Amino acid sequence: MKRVRALLAGLTLTALLGTAGATTTLEGRVLRHEGAGGTWQRTLPDALGPLSGPLEVGNLVLLGAGPAVYALGAGGVVTGRADLPGIVSSLDAGGDVVTASTLLGGVTERFTLNVNLNAQGGGLSVQERVALPPDPVVTGWLASVADQVPPATLADAARLDPLNPFLTLRLAQAQVDPYEALSLVRRTLGGTLPFPAWVQLAARLDGAGFPSAADLALTQAQADASARGVDPEIAVSRAALGAFGNPSGYVGALLAQGRVDRAGVWMTYLRQLHPRFEGGGALYERYARTLDAQGREGEAAEWRQFARSLRPGTLYNLGLEGLGAVRDAARLASLALGLSLLAALLTLAVRAFPAQADDTRDLGGRYRSWLRRPLARARRVFVAYASPSERLTVTLLALALLGTLGGVQWANLSGAALRSPVLSSGTYGGGWWNAQLETLTLRPGPDAALLTALGAQLDGEDTRARNLYGALGDACVRNNLGVIARTRGDEPQARDLFRSALAAQPDLMAAAFNLGLKPASPEAAFQQRLRPGQPRLCYPDQRRLTRAVTGDLSVTLRAGLRAPLALLDPSAGGSARLGLALLGVSGLGALLLLSLLLPRTPLPAARSRPAGFRVLGLLLPGAALLDSPWGGVLLGAWGAVVAALLPLSGLVVFANLPLVGAQAALLGALGGTYALNTLAFVLAEIRHARSAGRERRAEGN
Repeated sequence: MKRVRALLAGLTLTALLGTAGATTTLEGRVLRHEGAGGTWQRTLPDALGPLSGPLEVGNLVLLGAGPAVYALGAGGVVTGRADLPGIVSSLDAGGDVVTASTLLGGVTERFTLNVNLNAQGGGLSVQERVALPPDPVVTGWLASVADQVPPATLADAARLDPLNPFLTLRLAQAQVDPYEALSLVRRTLGGTLPFPAWVQLAARLDGAGFPSAADLALTQAQADASARGVDPEIAVSRAALGAFGNPSGYVGALLAQGRVDRAGVWMTYLRQLHPRFEGGGALYERYARTLDAQGREGEAAEWRQFARSLRPGTLYNLGLEGLGAVRDAARLASLALGLSLLAALLTLAVRAFPAQADDTRDLGGRYRSWLRRPLARARRVFVAYASPSERLTVTLLALALLGTLGGVQWANLSGAALRSPVLSSGTYGGGWWNAQLETLTLRPGPDAALLTALGAQLDGEDTRARNLYGALGDACVRNNLGVIARTRGDEPQARDLFRSALAAQPDLMAAAFNLGLKPASPEAAFQQRLRPGQPRLCYPDQRRLTRAVTGDLSVTLRAGLRAPLALLDPSAGGSARLGLALLGVSGLGALLLLSLLLPRTPLPAARSRPAGFRVLGLLLPGAALLDSPWGGVLLGAWGAVVAALLPLSGLVVFANLPLVGAQAALLGALGGTYALNTLAFVLAEIRHARSAGRERRAEGN
């Protein structure tokens, strides 16, 4: 049937393109038309951006302007507009169809335009799916064009382009007659817009005092977003949400103005379409606190419960911003281990310092001996004077520090990947998305295959999607294969696949929805309301996405070992300073591992506890007790408490860890470590005195 319609459209277009006697030229920004529809001329403003064409189709003139193709009728009045995901670079009528090429960020796409001459005045539509990139150049274009029209020419601009509602709204705001203004406001809601433009229009209608019209605009925005494949199960970054009209920013402005009821309308929009937006946890809590302040505790509790319901599927079920907590926890552990390791090495070095000076004197001195007798000097490094248990403790501290620093690196890389536009623009698929996906280094496996196949399936390429799913047998893939089967009319196979998916994963909402079990979730409600009768796709959760783009901690550490210099590259979300720290700790850990093979250099009891060592033993709990496992525990506890208290100095910040209210407990724990260390230190001094006495008596005998 689609082929028949395309053939008929092509034959009709061939006849239309053969219409003689019409001439349209574009000189600079002046468009002239003579022939069908009369003779007219328009000077196109610079705000429309780059121009392409023109192309004559029947009595219409098609013109590419910015990220849109316009259909101009009699007098140059706009009768149709096709919104595209990039700047239109060319229009072509070859092959009996009208195609438009777009270019954005080096990505070229081609779209087939359907010219409807039977619509009032003539209209345009796009045959393929148009997935809008989160780029303000595209999503904010209509509003930008309207904003640049001078007030003196506003009425004429609105007459020539009645399909730009931002022009009509500006005209309505300039009206003195309220009835005329209301009539113009109604006109703003009568056209077809991409959902980012609907959101921007809703904010302006709200600010202009037309809340009911704003509500209708938000309803239209949801319908258009749903038709484009935007889904509430896919996360949206702060940048993408800003390009899509910045509804979260507008909520913040409404709350600051005390317009809580209007903020509730916009919060509902976010909850229904973009519940997993970056910064959502903080905004949900802010709105709940505002409701609490108004005595609406029940509503506040319901919003908090909704925010908690979004945690399943996130990393460690910590919530949408859980990676921040993971990163801060790894930073805190790294700081604690770093302090502990530094304290241990410093204490061991101070203890060995006097004996080391005596032992290296015959070799040429503490430093020159490295040049004269390097092998003999290597046996007299300060860790050589430490006992095997002490060396093992500091080696384990170094390896643990390497692991926690790797955790920070992993959290940084994962966060950057999850915030990348390709994974956080609210939908998958489309030419821009596929081009961006190539910039991500996906790890081969079922998670990456699911992501790629989903993009193809959303674009309507079911055969390619089936090939990409391949032999993958997890529940999510089975559900999506069932969606393809149902789309092709094979209901028995579809139900078998849905049942198999639900049996493999009983909490899989998509499969339950497709079997008619009516699961209670925001995504199921969205599907039922805006895509009635359509099967529900299964999307990868945050954990699957993380496995696809970065893998686990071991993958990050292995990658760092294979390409150490890549750790210094901050372009992928890493940090040069963190990379240097990882390289430094890796080298230190390797040296400490080698030190385990060194024979212990004798250290007489009389020289084993010099004054500096005793001072550090009192100042650094556990550092002088590493011969005992409890010394390592005490040192680790001291490092953790000091690291947790460091935010009081302002030197470090752990924004995602609740340490502010625990200061009293931390100070008490710090005092406890010093008390235990003092007791253990006194006992160690007693043991040392007895040992030294026995040594002197043995020498006397």
